[in-house]
Amino acid sequence: MTHRDHRNEFPVAAQADGSLPDGFQGLLELLAEQGFEGMAQAMQVLLNEAMKLERSQVLGAQPYQRTFERRGYANGYKPKAVETRVGRLELSVPQARGIPFYPTALERGTRSERALKLAVAEMYLQGVSTRKVTAVMEQLCGCEVTSMQVSRAVQALDDELAKWRERPLGEIPYLQLDARYEKVRVGGTVVSCSLLVATGITPEGHRTILGLSVSLSEAELHWREFLATLQTRGLHGVQLITSDDHGGLRAALQARLPGVKWQRCQFHLAKNMLDHLPPNVPQEQASTDLRAVFNAPNRAEADRLLGLMVSKYAPTAKKLAAWLEANVPQGLTVFDFPAVHRRRLRTNNGQERLNREIKRRTRVASIFPNDASLLRLATAVLMEIDDEWQTEKRYLPKATS
Repeated sequence: MTHRDHRNEFPVAAQADGSLPDGFQGLLELLAEQGFEGMAQAMQVLLNEAMKLERSQVLGAQPYQRTFERRGYANGYKPKAVETRVGRLELSVPQARGIPFYPTALERGTRSERALKLAVAEMYLQGVSTRKVTAVMEQLCGCEVTSMQVSRAVQALDDELAKWRERPLGEIPYLQLDARYEKVRVGGTVVSCSLLVATGITPEGHRTILGLSVSLSEAELHWREFLATLQTRGLHGVQLITSDDHGGLRAALQARLPGVKWQRCQFHLAKNMLDHLPPNVPQEQASTDLRAVFNAPNRAEADRLLGLMVSKYAPTAKKLAAWLEANVPQGLTVFDFPAVHRRRLRTNNGQERLNREIKRRTRVASIFPNDASLLRLATAVLMEIDDEWQTEKRYLPKATS
């Protein structure tokens, strides 16, 4: 059932003798007597009167008024305590039957209360102590926040983050995987834990963050378990995986996504080449030659240029030539896919940008007290970024062929 907006049908006005309604007259008297000390009580009176007035507007009738325009009936009041910036308010919430009704003032208050709880959880998430959270809340709202309330707020946040991490997935033609390390206290010792992150591009060309996991290392077992959770949530239709070269990850991909084409990140591949340059090969020259291979118009031309590069360095840098021949083809898989998609698919640069954003937020914590706190913060950051991605234009243009 719907109803029209009748908020202006019964405006607050002076009565026939020029006086205000009893509730508002009492409000003025209260403020006159107690000044700022009576703000909480005055706000309580004001909200109670406003809610009663709004109920009359929605019902289309004043209390006890007989009218054919009535759309429902008053049905008493329910008590509700609300913490506000001016203190605790004991409100009487008007009820109605025969028509949906809930005071808009409390709807706004509910949203503010939810935002306040999320703010408390966010402060805790950022490592702010309960004592400091309490002090801040007292300054902002005039109310004390106990450690139990902080824990409940964090639990509510954890539930929301877990729901996002476990949401169903679908067809993802292009999958990108990467990891970064953070300092975490485990069993009284500070260790480097790996944060595994998966992003994808949908058939419609939009990018999305698929999931994340915290583990003690990038060993095959951890990657395999992470990929398994993505598949359990519905990940399917993967045609190309882009990642850096890591033994554990490669083995996990063979176990969980056998037969799917793999693209070695060209950016990291170029950096890896620098580790194999002998003193007699200028870095700029080798990088220019490799870049020409990567920027070739098609696979045949890329293979031809790679052959020329290998022949060029074989006489004076045999180990480099052998490395190029064995490794560079792993970065050319992208040529099997539409030309308009290759620039986005040939590197893990998008993942690197995500890592930088995560680092910007985790730098404050420095060392996480446990892996759950790292997972909480990383999830919150990635969830926020994913929400932004959902409003962006297509990440990949539509392929014409």
